[in-house]
Amino acid sequence: MKFLTYKVLGGLRLGALDPQKGVLDLVRAARTLTGKDLPVTLRGLVAGGDQALADARAAFSAAQKGGAADLWTPLSDDIVATPLPGATKNVFCVGRNYKLHIEEMARAKNIPPSYPKFPEYFTKPPTTIVGHTDGIERHAAHTQKLDYEVELAVVIGKRGRDISEANALDHVFGYTVLNDVTARDAQTNHGQFFKGKSFDTFCPIGPYVVTKDEFGDWSGHRLYLTVNGKIRQDSNTSDLLFGVPKIIESLSAGITLEPGDVICTGTPAGVASGMEPPLWLQSGDVMEACVEGIGVLRNKVLPA
Repeated sequence: MKFLTYKVLGGLRLGALDPQKGVLDLVRAARTLTGKDLPVTLRGLVAGGDQALADARAAFSAAQKGGAADLWTPLSDDIVATPLPGATKNVFCVGRNYKLHIEEMARAKNIPPSYPKFPEYFTKPPTTIVGHTDGIERHAAHTQKLDYEVELAVVIGKRGRDISEANALDHVFGYTVLNDVTARDAQTNHGQFFKGKSFDTFCPIGPYVVTKDEFGDWSGHRLYLTVNGKIRQDSNTSDLLFGVPKIIESLSAGITLEPGDVICTGTPAGVASGMEPPLWLQSGDVMEACVEGIGVLRNKVLPA
């Protein structure tokens, strides 16, 4: 299933996407068609575990069979919100996780490439999170080197700590698209990743969360990013140095992961900072980040 959070007059609702029918109001559908009470948010649904997901599937199936036209809303860009609003924890991120990206960044710095032996982590605070079609602030007073990074992101569905690689996928609810927008000069000036990755609006997520059964194997999915319609990044998740199970095993060592936690897995080659000369993002630029099997996350850079 493809879940989303969508905008209605007066608030946000939990929805599921059907390519032909549009967006289903899942909470109303469950109550009306199956007599079940679903959590009213996607974050609540994820936390509800297998039973909540089963109830959502039953409601979706019943609505697809017809007779519930008032439960559907036509899909349009302007109703799609960030799928997991209300975050209170930082987004977990993995750096330097595609070989060609490591090599392009080494070339840009005129140093030999080095490949990490363990996943390298940083985080982005909740204030960075925005959704599909939301604007990305230019922050021109604080950065002249604004960059993009398309990433496959994992949504945790089951609480756990010290999770083994063999059991890691049991803790995954699904996957989404994330654009790790970055102020490269701030990243360099402060000597670590966090500051340059954490300006407000620097973490667009969406447009959907796709359940792990529908997405299938995390490996083998094309991911790409365009700026103003021109391809900048174009790769495949099979090129990840550390795959999803290894990332979860490593990150959860001594750290509790909780339902709704988001882990982004790294970005491939093609970032602006790896180009000669670099093509930094400017006000008015439109980015489209896509992971095959999920969808396209579109955001525009706002005026400075």
